[in-house]
Amino acid sequence: MGKTVLAVQLYTVRNFLKTAEGLAESLAKIRKIGYKAAQLSGLGPIEPKEVARIMKDAGIVCCATHVGIPDFTDKFEETVENHKLWECEFPGIGGLFKKEPLTAADFVDFARKFDAIGARLRERGMTFLYHNHHHEFAKYDGKLGMDLIMENSSSQNVTMEIDTHWVARGGGDPAAWIAKCAARGPIPVVHLKDFAVNPTDKSPMFAEVGEGNLNWPAILKACKKARVRWYCVEQDTCPRDPFESLEISYRNLTSWGLK
Repeated sequence: MGKTVLAVQLYTVRNFLKTAEGLAESLAKIRKIGYKAAQLSGLGPIEPKEVARIMKDAGIVCCATHVGIPDFTDKFEETVENHKLWECEFPGIGGLFKKEPLTAADFVDFARKFDAIGARLRERGMTFLYHNHHHEFAKYDGKLGMDLIMENSSSQNVTMEIDTHWVARGGGDPAAWIAKCAARGPIPVVHLKDFAVNPTDKSPMFAEVGEGNLNWPAILKACKKARVRWYCVEQDTCPRDPFESLEISYRNLTSWGLK
């Protein structure tokens, strides 16, 4: 697919996805808003074949996924088969997390392990995605976690899935990081998520795209230059009904020329 498509990261509406019926109702609402694709994440225990059927019935394409690290390390073949069912070529994870503080070695070991896993996925026609949070923008032995991942893996095997909000929360410039990752290799999926500040306690907040403080003209220009394929809207927490939040983001993005 050469053209870009607006998508929804289903984690946004995770509380409505516990059953097959909930998934079907949610995808119908998402399609009615105008979105044509979704990233699978946050689903309840629903059979993969049932997920595929529901998505097809809703007219929603599976653009990418977020599954757990063990799905790749312990259940590789099952994970590949599920993604074939969903006709999805971009399996990924939500990030590298540990109960203990992360170290530089953790990032290096992860990158090398998933470089090998990514190579196996590539042989099956798929591309592994790594989604950042803000802790990748901390320094570990003098280097950013993001840089440690990229320096210890091939861009063909570990592709970065930039999340604009988390880059900003980590102190980075989302547009600059999209450009940096694009110079390393393709970034087919980007998470569009705004960054706002709570006026009461000054804490960082998630916001609908266009309702926060991020520089969207610069971000979208960088995305276009990077040939981003899937513009995936996500909002971890919403101050209103999450479907309404998704509609606000969609309205703003389409007013800027995306669809």
